[in-house]
Amino acid sequence: MFGTQRYFGLRGNNLDKAIAFLAGLDFFLFGYDQGVMGGLLTLPSFVHTFPEIDVINASPAESDHVSLIQGISVASYNLGCLMGSICTIWLGDYLGRRKMIFLGATIMVVGAALQCSSFTLSQLIVGRIITGVGNGMSTATVPTWQSETSKSHRRGNLVMIEGAMITGGICLSYWLDFGFSFLEPSSISWRFPIAFQIIFAVVIVVLILELPESPRWLVLKGRTDEAVMVLSALRGLPEDDPQVYAEMMAIKDTVALTSKFSFKDLFTMGPDRHFHRVVLACVNQMFQQISGINLITYYAAIIYEQQLHLSPLMSRILAAANGTEYFLASFIAVYTIEKFGRRSLMLFGAIGMSASMIVLAITNAYQGTGTGVVAAISLFVFNSFFSVGWLAISWLYPAEIVPLAIRAPANALSTSSNWAFNFMVVMIAPVSFSSIGYQTYIIFAVINAFIVPIVYFLYPETAYRSLEEMDHIFHKTSSWMGLVGTARDEPRMFGKHGEQLIDYEETAEHKNATRVVWGSDEGSSGVLAKALPGTEKPEDSQVENIVR
Repeated sequence: MFGTQRYFGLRGNNLDKAIAFLAGLDFFLFGYDQGVMGGLLTLPSFVHTFPEIDVINASPAESDHVSLIQGISVASYNLGCLMGSICTIWLGDYLGRRKMIFLGATIMVVGAALQCSSFTLSQLIVGRIITGVGNGMSTATVPTWQSETSKSHRRGNLVMIEGAMITGGICLSYWLDFGFSFLEPSSISWRFPIAFQIIFAVVIVVLILELPESPRWLVLKGRTDEAVMVLSALRGLPEDDPQVYAEMMAIKDTVALTSKFSFKDLFTMGPDRHFHRVVLACVNQMFQQISGINLITYYAAIIYEQQLHLSPLMSRILAAANGTEYFLASFIAVYTIEKFGRRSLMLFGAIGMSASMIVLAITNAYQGTGTGVVAAISLFVFNSFFSVGWLAISWLYPAEIVPLAIRAPANALSTSSNWAFNFMVVMIAPVSFSSIGYQTYIIFAVINAFIVPIVYFLYPETAYRSLEEMDHIFHKTSSWMGLVGTARDEPRMFGKHGEQLIDYEETAEHKNATRVVWGSDEGSSGVLAKALPGTEKPEDSQVENIVR
C-alpha cells in the first residue's frame, strides 16, 4: 500500500514506537466511544430525538421504566463488545492479530455512521451494538499484539500508555460534548461528537496491515522464516544475531510443547495449567468492571446533575474536568508499572477505590453544600486510584499469564468477561440509583475491599518476565495458593533494562523441551536451525549479554 519498504522503513525502537502509536490509537478510540455518550444523555436535542431515555424530565411514576430503557440503550454498546470479543475466541488465531484489528476498526466505522445518522432509538441501539462488536474484536486483540511484539522490560510501560490513551479518548469525548453543546438546539450538537470517532477508526484501517504481525503467532502457524524477519526488525538486530536466535528458540520450544488448540483446552489443567490461567485472566478483567468505574465514565454528568443537584452547564464542565484529571492520573502508572510491579498497583488501586466509594456513600446519604463538594472531589479521587491500579493493567495482565497456544482465545474470553460485567454495571446503574440511591456506592465499596485479598494471595508478579518465563513459572506450580511464591522465588532471565541474565540454552525449560520434542538433551539447535534458515546457532564468541 505504501511502496516496497517494509514497516515504513522502521526497525528496533522506532518500530516499537509505531506499534505503540497504533495500539494506543485503537485504545484512544475505545476510550472515546466509552465516554462520548455520557455527555449527551442530558442534552436537550438528544433527548428530544430520543425521548424514551429522558430521565431528567421523567415523572416519578415513569422514572424506573425510563431508567431501564436508558440503561439498555447505553449498555447495548457493551453487549456488542461482548459479542465481538466472543467472536475473537475462534477468529483470533485464524486471522492473526493485525487482521482482527483491521476487521474490528472497519466494523466500528459502520456502527458509528449508523449512530450519528439515527432518528429513532432502535437505529441508535443497532448502531451502538455494531460499533461494540468492532471494538470488542479490537480490545480482545490489541493487548496481545502489543505484548507479543514488545520486549519484556518495556511491555508494561507500552500497555500502560495504551491505558492512558483510553482516558485520553474519554477526556476528548467529554470536552467535545461540552463544546458542541453550545450548538443547541441543532442536532449537530450530538451527531458530530458521535461521528468524530470515525476519523480514528479510518487511520487504524489504513495503517494496521503495514505493521508487523506477531512473531509468536507466525511461529504458531509454521511461518518461521517470516517470524525471524519480524523479530529481527522488532529488535533492530540482524537475523543471525544471538539474541534473535535465543528468543526464537524460546518461542519455538513453547510452541513445540503445546498441542493443537481446541476450545476445551481452555478448561483443562495439566502441566500448563490452562484453566488456572484463564480463571485468573477472566477474574482480573471482571474486577476492573465491578470496581464501578463505568458508573462514573458513563453517568458522570447525570450524577452531578441529579444527585449533586448542579446545573446542566456545571455538570458538563465537571464531567469534562473529571475526564481530564482521569487522563493525567493515568500517566502515573506508565512510570510506576515496572518499578513497583503489577501486584502493588492493583492492591493500591483497590484500597483507594473502596475508600472513595465509602466517602461517596456518606456524602450522598447526608446531602448538603459541603458534602456535595466532597462528593464531587471523591469522583476525581476514585478515577485516580482506578487509573493507577486497574485501568491498563487489566488489559496487560491476561496477555502476560496465558500461554501462546491459547493466548488469543483466552484473552478473548477474558475480554468477554470484561464486557459482560461492563454491560451489567452500565445496565443496572440507572435503575440502582433510582431504587436504592446512595447505597449503590456501598455495594461497590464492599466489592473493591474484597478484591484486595484475592489479588494478594492469588496473582503472581509478572514484571520483567518474558512471556515464556511465565509458562515455566506455571509449570513449576502445583497449587493456586503457591503461584505467588513460585513467581517471587524464580530467578529472572532478563534484567530491568532488558539485558539477558541467563543463557536460555542452559535453562531447565529448554532442556525439558529438548527431551520432550527431540528425545534427548542434544540436537535441538540443529533441528531449529533447519527450521529457521539463516539462524544456525552462533559461535560462543558472538554471544554478548549487552543492553540493546
